[in-house]
Amino acid sequence: MATQPNKWHLPDLGFGIGLRTPHYAHILEYYPPVDWFEIISENFIDAGARPQYVLERILDRYPVVMHGVSMSIGSADHLNMDYLQRLKALARIVQPAWISDHLCWTGVNGINTHDLLPITCNHSVLKHIVERIRIVQDVLERPLVLENVSSYMAFSTDSIPEWEFIAMMAEQADCGILLDVNNIYVSSYNHGWDPLLYIDTIPAERICQYHLAGYRNKGAYILDTHSDHVVDEVWNLYRYAQSRTGGRATLLEWDEDIPDFATVHAEAQKARQYCTTINPVDASLVEA
Repeated sequence: MATQPNKWHLPDLGFGIGLRTPHYAHILEYYPPVDWFEIISENFIDAGARPQYVLERILDRYPVVMHGVSMSIGSADHLNMDYLQRLKALARIVQPAWISDHLCWTGVNGINTHDLLPITCNHSVLKHIVERIRIVQDVLERPLVLENVSSYMAFSTDSIPEWEFIAMMAEQADCGILLDVNNIYVSSYNHGWDPLLYIDTIPAERICQYHLAGYRNKGAYILDTHSDHVVDEVWNLYRYAQSRTGGRATLLEWDEDIPDFATVHAEAQKARQYCTTINPVDASLVEA
């Protein structure tokens, strides 16, 4: 299967880890061999002395990409221009290859739910989000890369499959895609659709980054928790996705029940093995 370069020739940063507070001391003492780190943007916007100090030390040694949770690109509220300007100011310091956030909404009427809420997939919402993405990219003056989120319900007003919605959004808004492979698998399990169809529909040249994580299986549904090792089904999907795109920056997320740094680092390094052993996918491993 032919691989596709990303549209903007953004760098393949390799295999990274989310920068999390429990690992600060270890990283600053040993500077482990990590290709890059991803920060949660909100943790460093107008941050205090300690986060700023850590970030400066990290930037001396590693590439860093900013990943946000508050843009609320799908909300009916007006875009928060003050937030975007502070995000832009942080980007001047970090100099990330791109800035990412989520295809979701996080609140309405100025209230932040602190959750990544799924959007309705129809043409009116698509038009709304495309217009907002164009504004955000004009303000930030950097590529915006949006991540698919996990979901546990569907809307009666949905008229476009999620994977087609994301493909159209990326083309119409001229933005990038952060493909969270774990979220694809979680949602495919919860809704009963085909994760391979999802990956095949996403334009390979728009994919700038991958996310990998673990989940909790509750039997009737899967809950995206970022609290465990990546499962075989997700690794298999990741290998298949990489066979379409070629090398893309890959990030291992572990945000709950965070183990020691060595455990997280070892899990991130597994991605390197899957990228060097690209074989035809075993569909039996990814059945929803």
